[in-house]
Amino acid sequence: MRILRLAAALAVAAGTAACFQPLYSERPAGGAPAVHASLSGVEIQQILAPTGTPEARIAVELRNALLFGLQGGGGPGAPTHQLRVRVASTRLSVIVDVTTARPDVENFGINASYELVDLGSGKVVVRGQTFSRVSYDIPGQQQRFARARGLRDAENRAAQVIADNIRARLASYFVAGT
Repeated sequence: MRILRLAAALAVAAGTAACFQPLYSERPAGGAPAVHASLSGVEIQQILAPTGTPEARIAVELRNALLFGLQGGGGPGAPTHQLRVRVASTRLSVIVDVTTARPDVENFGINASYELVDLGSGKVVVRGQTFSRVSYDIPGQQQRFARARGLRDAENRAAQVIADNIRARLASYFVAGT
């Protein structure tokens, strides 16, 4: 009885083995271009933010993460699409010391909306929104530099999450076309 069950499971597995392929494979099925080649053809516009503000540094961090994630650190390919991103950031004190009224833990968040435009037709082919929320501790109320560094690390982590979310959505578009 066990052998029959095992044989049936192996038959089902063998029948569906060719139905799945890795998203970032070098040789996709059906002769379509590899996802990394399609992603490297995405030109990333500058992310607008007021100069000298924390949002300006976050915009640069996010754009750099997108450039590395889409182009792999190499130069851009021939642009076929253009990515437009808009960001807004938030900060929220989560835990406040009741005696000093100073925050002990804060949340930092980024809300991003993006559009992928086909340069050949000028149409928006992908439009979406994503967000990231990360928390950071404030180690002692008198350590203002540690607080500033904790905030910067939280900003960097949130920007990386946003870049990963956008990259995954664009990869899905290039594979499925939707």
